[in-house]
Amino acid sequence: MTKFSKLVRMYEKRCEKENVPSETVMAFLVEIAQRERYNLYMHFDEEMPEDLRREFEAGMERILKQEPMAHVLGYSWFYGYKMIVNEDVLIPRVETEELCARILGMIDEKFAQKETVSCVDIGTGSGAIAVTLVKEEPKIRMHASDISEEALVVARKNAELNDADVEFIAGDMLKPFIEKGMKFDVLISNPPYIPQEEKMETSVIDFEPHVALFGGDDGLRFYREIFRDCRKILNEHSFMAFEMGWDQRERMSRLVEEYFPGVSYEILQDMNGKDRMLFVYFD
Repeated sequence: MTKFSKLVRMYEKRCEKENVPSETVMAFLVEIAQRERYNLYMHFDEEMPEDLRREFEAGMERILKQEPMAHVLGYSWFYGYKMIVNEDVLIPRVETEELCARILGMIDEKFAQKETVSCVDIGTGSGAIAVTLVKEEPKIRMHASDISEEALVVARKNAELNDADVEFIAGDMLKPFIEKGMKFDVLISNPPYIPQEEKMETSVIDFEPHVALFGGDDGLRFYREIFRDCRKILNEHSFMAFEMGWDQRERMSRLVEEYFPGVSYEILQDMNGKDRMLFVYFD
């Protein structure tokens, strides 16, 4: 038998050697201890139960090989909601939580008098954005699409897990909504925006779906596709909200001005002061 504290210190040292954030050790242990209803902090200097130790060590060995903790657990937390994740979807990022918060604020500002607000999430992946917005704002009527059937399986599970009413549809970008003649007040997308040749961390490139990461030579391929056709599915009074790469401000500004001359837009920073969000307004 081994004490909690001794195992944690041992794996923190191993993480430092393998270039894995050492705080991952406690984060992982807290998650599995809570799942087993074990009060970790009350017993941190006591011996770890054998079944918990086996699970902890097996999971940490995977994490030390650069596998994301969320894949080891089978879920991630996003905006306070539990989201199932696997190799078919991107793990939701903290920056995307900020996007959700901004969207909710903008809906309050732009559509305060509307009883229902129709939204569409293009390239929904795990469904984290769609599920969160519906849970946080009851007047939202949410549709979401993805070209990956495997991703939609995960998204539907997350909607069910969180009791969120989202209408999912399989299809390429805006095409299924154009074909159905549907119209929305808000278009949301966190599309693949990493340039094709950009180097990525092993934990990302080896374990997350490339189709959800890379956005062509300059990272803007999918924004162009959405910009080209968005008017076909947007109401006259509407807005679009996107996550974007932190270094894409100039390129994104030129792209918006090319497709929507004279239209109001803004690029907003995240909590780290990085350009991360694009909002385009059609008034």
